[in-house]
Amino acid sequence: YKSLGDSFRTIFRTEGLFGFYKGILPPIMAETPKRAVKFFTFEQYKKLLGHASLSPGLTFAVAGLGSGLTEAVVVNPFEVVKVSLQANRNAFTEQPSTFVQARRIITTEGLGFRGLNKGLTATLGRHGVFNMVYFGFYFNVKNVIPVNEEPTLEFLRKFGIGLVSGTIASIINIPFDVAKSRIQGPQPEPGEIKYRTCFKTMATGSNLILKIMSSFLGGAVMLLVYEYAYAWLQKNW
Repeated sequence: YKSLGDSFRTIFRTEGLFGFYKGILPPIMAETPKRAVKFFTFEQYKKLLGHASLSPGLTFAVAGLGSGLTEAVVVNPFEVVKVSLQANRNAFTEQPSTFVQARRIITTEGLGFRGLNKGLTATLGRHGVFNMVYFGFYFNVKNVIPVNEEPTLEFLRKFGIGLVSGTIASIINIPFDVAKSRIQGPQPEPGEIKYRTCFKTMATGSNLILKIMSSFLGGAVMLLVYEYAYAWLQKNW
């Protein structure tokens, strides 16, 4: 598609309003375990790295990298199903269900790197790089900017740092995100696999504005929820 506006118009004209919601079930199903894995493993890796002779700043980044790689293994099969559903050009009511599509992928392609785990390397890069920058930048900057005693200003301080963290992480991990979409999506020529490996695919383009819009605000909110929920659990449990 030539532009974001053309893409929206084409989808609406050919697939209807519900065409914008294709592949919505896999990310919904993956969201809870994905977030749980992200923050739980971040805390575990942080504790393990606490015994190593790493600086606190590097500890946050490396723990973030580890949590992202672990998260990618969990989420990749859901991503494969989601992308394959979104690539279906039929109307929303005519496309297969999430479970039918997953079974079809397993039956025809298997569970390996050509099937349900297609594009795993790109997904590892996407989540690993994102979480490394995301957590590393957030906690390092947060420890530099003084805490504000006023609850509202303190909330805004954390929100602002989270906003910047999510934006920077989204920009840096775009090449991996593009590679993942190309590898897991339909190939340009039927019967010919053009996008096979992560780094050979990373030269293709991406819609930077759409990517940032979808990630930076969510990143800020997610870190805020994590911070306040973690503080509450430490206090009450």
